[in-house]
Order: sequence, then C-alpha cells, then structure tokens
Amino acid sequence: MTTAPDALGHPPHTGHTGEPPVTRIYPKPALSAREVEVLRHWLRGDSKLAVAADLHIALGTVNTHLTRIREKYALVGRDASTKTALLVRALQDGIITIAEL
Repeated sequence: MTTAPDALGHPPHTGHTGEPPVTRIYPKPALSAREVEVLRHWLRGDSKLAVAADLHIALGTVNTHLTRIREKYALVGRDASTKTALLVRALQDGIITIAEL
C-alpha cells in the first residue's frame, strides 16, 4: 500500500511495523456535570481549597468528587490514581484542552 506524502513532502507517519497508526477509542466514565466542573477547576492548577471557595462547596465535597471521578475511571479500566493521570484522562476525553491549562 503506497500513500502520498503530505503537503511538505514528508512520508506518512507509520508505526514501527509499517502499519498506519491506530486511533484508540477509550471508554469514558459517566461523570456528572458537577464532577466535570470540579475536575476542570482542579486541573487548571487550583488547589482543592481554591476549588472549594470558587464553587462555594466544602473541601470535603471537592475530595468526594475527585474520589468518585477516580472510581469511575477505574470502573472502565483506566487508572486515574494521580493528578497527572487524571489530567491525561481529561485530555483524552476532551474534558479540558492544553490551551485551557
């Protein structure tokens, strides 16, 4: 199978086997609108205390939302045990973009 080079004359990107790259579809957890809101605030670098103050909720509520988000990702087989892992999942799922960080 031969494919044409891109507009700059570069050959098409392929994996190490010569096959075209595979686009992965990840199972998404069913996050509530409030969980998404808490997650987005926290991922933008806000502390949990700042998230609580901005959203007018208790710190314990922020922690509960983050725990439930992590549990929901675990249920679909996608680890999100750290803030970095949650950031990766949110980027993969279109919850946040790099420009928003």
